[in-house]
Amino acid sequence: MEETKLTFERYEKKYLLDAGLYERLWQRLEPYLEPDLYPRSTVCSLYYDSADYRLIRHSIEAPVYKEKLRLRSYGVPGDGDTVFVELKKKYDGIVYKRRVGMPAAQAALWLAGGCAVEDSQTAREIEYFLQNYRPEPRVYLACERTAWRAKENAELRITFDRDIRWRQDALDLRAGSGGEPLLEDGRLLMEIKLPGAAPLWLAHLLSEFSVFPASFSKYGTCYREHILPDYIKGVVFSA
Repeated sequence: MEETKLTFERYEKKYLLDAGLYERLWQRLEPYLEPDLYPRSTVCSLYYDSADYRLIRHSIEAPVYKEKLRLRSYGVPGDGDTVFVELKKKYDGIVYKRRVGMPAAQAALWLAGGCAVEDSQTAREIEYFLQNYRPEPRVYLACERTAWRAKENAELRITFDRDIRWRQDALDLRAGSGGEPLLEDGRLLMEIKLPGAAPLWLAHLLSEFSVFPASFSKYGTCYREHILPDYIKGVVFSA
């Protein structure tokens, strides 16, 4: 069995597709792909940020460098189930992701400053992030994901996220995967993850169907469309 990967360095391109475009594109993509190690999962993510949403405000300005911290599980975990504390950085278009796996109860306690964890380079980086930003859970996001990889290159992965949903209450991965729809029009998110340039067959298909990358972030969209209006309203009325 393949080991769980804990470090990533790759390009990530995102595309928003409506149902019709997805069906047409998928008919052409399918011959090149095979199911990934975990082909279907409910991806649950808890995003951490400062009280004034400093991290996501910086991120949506499209800087050369940005970083974020999230707690992720595949399915709703119990206290003893493994979750991943992920520190994700992006510099000049390349995504660098480091993560540490541990039981859900321990992860929640660690991120709240209530315990220590086994020492590692990644754990030290996360500790520095926690000390610098003092983040707390801000947004829960979940989706239903299907994951594929290229038959000729397992490092090329394509995922499709449907039923993307969010909430700002019950900010705990163990509290279930429910939430409000993030994309009201039923679109889905395709993400292409690759270590270098796209193969010709993929580039030709994207061009043929006029599929272009989108500047899309689940957390960023949630912040702009749902959190920011209420945040501004609160600042104005409390002034």
